[in-house]
Amino acid sequence: MKKTLIPLLLFIILVIFLAIGLTRDPSEIPSPLIGKPAPSFTAPVLDGTGLQFSNNDMLGKVWLLNTWASWCVACRQEHPLLVELSKNKLLPIVGLDYKDKDADGLKWLSRYGNPYDVSIADRDGRIGIDFGVYKVPESFLIDKMGIIRYKQIGPFTEESIRDKLLPLVRELQK
Repeated sequence: MKKTLIPLLLFIILVIFLAIGLTRDPSEIPSPLIGKPAPSFTAPVLDGTGLQFSNNDMLGKVWLLNTWASWCVACRQEHPLLVELSKNKLLPIVGLDYKDKDADGLKWLSRYGNPYDVSIADRDGRIGIDFGVYKVPESFLIDKMGIIRYKQIGPFTEESIRDKLLPLVRELQK
């Protein structure tokens, strides 16, 4: 009798763990970078001027780093929300054109609008790797000291901007 109860108990435990896992939102994967300094980077500005941009240029400001690409379907879904957010001038938005051709990225911004204060090229994806990007779009809210305070996996929605991003931005800007 006891020998038949062990597999049954193991099965019940497994079902409980599976049920718990199915209730979780996969877009809310905790990032090990939250609360830590943003990885240092310097990258070319996407406008073809040959200028460079560094995350150190943003020290003293609360800012949003948004990874995007011209080939990204979900980026097209998120983009109008970023354009609207940029009109408020609440915080600088830096675009990280991830694993894309510069000409394609510039064409995409010209077609859909440019919400970015500056957009930079991450042609080989190294900056994205340092930030732990595994799909685009992903966004990182970085505070005045250069610490990552929030990570949005996948496209922003009106609700995520209103309920998560904006309250945190206002708190960090105090």
